[in-house]
Formats: sequence, C-alpha cells, structure tokens
Amino acid sequence: MKIRTTVTLLLSALALSQMAQAAQQLTVWEDIKKSDGIKTAVADFQKQYNVEVKVQEMPFAQQIEKLRLDGPAGIGPDVLVIPNDQLGSSIIQGLLSPISLSPEQQAAYTPSAMTAFTQEKVVYGVPKAVETLVLIYNKDLLPAPLKTLNDYRAFSAKQRAAKQYGLLAKFDQLYYSWGVIAPMGGYIFAKNDQDALNVNDVGLNTPGSVEAVTYLKSFFTDDLLPRGILGDNGLNAIDSLFTEKKAAAVINGPWAFQPYQAAGINYGVAPLPDLPNGKPMSSFLGVKGYVVSTWSKDKELAQQFINFINQPQYVKERYLKTQEIPPVVALMNDPIIKDDEKASAVALQATRASAMPGVPEMQEVWGPANAALELSATGKAEPKAALDNAVSQISMQIEAMQASNQ
Repeated sequence: MKIRTTVTLLLSALALSQMAQAAQQLTVWEDIKKSDGIKTAVADFQKQYNVEVKVQEMPFAQQIEKLRLDGPAGIGPDVLVIPNDQLGSSIIQGLLSPISLSPEQQAAYTPSAMTAFTQEKVVYGVPKAVETLVLIYNKDLLPAPLKTLNDYRAFSAKQRAAKQYGLLAKFDQLYYSWGVIAPMGGYIFAKNDQDALNVNDVGLNTPGSVEAVTYLKSFFTDDLLPRGILGDNGLNAIDSLFTEKKAAAVINGPWAFQPYQAAGINYGVAPLPDLPNGKPMSSFLGVKGYVVSTWSKDKELAQQFINFINQPQYVKERYLKTQEIPPVVALMNDPIIKDDEKASAVALQATRASAMPGVPEMQEVWGPANAALELSATGKAEPKAALDNAVSQISMQIEAMQASNQ
C-alpha cells in the first residue's frame, strides 16, 4: 500500500513538474527575415524568466490565417505579428486575446500606432513597426523638397513645359488620395463618443471630400499627371518614370527605397507637403503589431514577452537590423532615426497619419472609392456625383454584409 501511494505521489509530482515545464514555453511567430532583430531580446528573456522561446518565421500577412487552423489544433503560437487592418476581423472571430497595458505603457508608443491596435478602448496588440507614404525626390532634378502641394503644382507645370514631370502620385486611388481628403474634411467611417467606428456613416462624399477630389482632379485635367498612371498598373508606370529620371518626385512608401537605390537614383525623402488650407497632408498608417493568441496556454507570460522585447534598447537593435521604423516615442528622438533622412521622414509622417480602419467593412470601401476617383480623374463623372454613387454602393454592400452575418 505504501509503495502504491509512493508511486502515485511520484507520478503526480512528475505530472505537475511536466505541466510547470510546459507552462514555461512560448511559441512566437515572427515576420519573415525579421527574427534576427529580436534575437538578443529573446535570449535575455529566456535567461531572466527561465523560459524556452521557440521563434518561427513566416510572412506576417499570412499568420492570422494560419492561426485559424493551428490555434484550435493546439499547435499555434502564443505570440504572433499581424497588420492592423486584420485586427477587426480577428477580434470578431475570437482569434486574439486582449492585452493589459497601463496608460504609461501605452504612452511609450505614438498615439496613431497605439490606436491602430485598440478597438473600443480595449488594447489587443503592441505596435512593432510603421510604414506610410512619404515624398521621394530626385536630388539631381529637385535639390530640396518643396513646402506645399501647390508648389509642386507650379513646379510640375514648368516640368511639363520641358516635357518632363514634376510630382507623380496615384491620386486616382483612395490609398494615395486619402492624405488630401482627410485634412480637407472627409472621413471613411464616423466615430461615436467612445471613439468606436460607425460603419453605417460613410463620409467620402462630404463637402470637404468633394472639394479634395475636385482639387486632385485638376492634376489630371491640367496634364500634370500622365494618363498612363491610372488603374492597377499605375504604380509601375510611376516607378519607371522616376527611375528613368523623367519625373522629379513621387509619393510612395518605404518599400520603394531599395529599388530606387538599386536604380542609381540620388534621392531624398521628406514628409508629405502642406495643403492649400495650411494643413499637412495626412496618409494611411500601416502598423505591424505583436498580439496574443486566444489559444495561448500562458497569456500572462506571452504579454510579459511582448513588453520585454519592446523595451527601447531592444527596439533600437531591432531597427538597426531590420530597418523597420518603430513607433516608440523614445526612439523617435534618437539620433539613429532623427539623423537618418529616410527614417525621420517616415517617423514624422507617421505622426500625421491615421490607421486604416481595422474593421471588416473596410473591404467594401476600396473598390467603389477607387472607381469614383478614377471616374473623376478621367472626367467621366463629376466628383460629387462619383462620390455620391460610391457612398451609396459602399453602404449597400455593408448592409448586405451585416445581413449575411446575422
């Protein structure tokens, strides 16, 4: 009897030990080719917390889809990386666990980046990196960036007289025109008193939106932008004109830096210019963030890990190794970013940007909005009529989406 009791106690102790050991393991999905950026932080976390951290790389845009399968099967991650525009649908589907961050901890990140991972005042992620549109100019054709968009209009007119182009931008698409629409009084979805989005109030046809699109249309009607940049392949046309030195400046994102450098362009980078109303151009903010899986067996430890690796000294090392701009306030004023023209331009523009609405209804916006902007740019419809029709179509599609989800 004593032997049996002793064996039972030993087995119980062993089981508890195995459970404790299992609880001290974390699986982390990091973005492809970015794990080197957190290598030191992971090693230090393992030592300090006596935890085994398994890091696996995969493209960040695909992680949430893989989580849908691997999470319920018990083979998913504790921590993963997602873009902010996947947040809303992930929350609705119950894939993510909320994160508890004090006001002081939240204040360590830029407000726009923190907002990107907050839904109805509940935090679901910690911002990792930001990207947004900036102005990229050829220093051999334009020695210094101009201050206003009207300055670029005047410069573009002179360049056209010389059969060259001044500023090129995809103003026929919402992603690129948003920087003018928002500061002039347009909005995608209205916000209520709790800062929650009202997806049934679409504001792409407000008087400010119409004024903005009318202004952008003039770039096409005045022949300052080539018709070849219209449509889905327009960005390729813009890249070609810029790398062939036929255009002095473009509105593009950090993803263009390496190709332009490879093309031998002596380029500079600046925040987007000011608008006729005196406000700086805004832009959409893309944010990657660390989130915790609903299926994590140790959510508290997972959050400790996220907070640990986002300490300024580790964020600084991550930036040096990955060149992704961190939305950490302490790093924005660090010489490694402040003294780097490209990084500082992206960082400054990111403070003027707004996160893309992280709700599923946003997918119903792009098609009609882009169609309206192209109809306006080509003169096939007046801006107000085109925008009214787009809002009507977006609202109907959202209504149908909501009905199908009931």
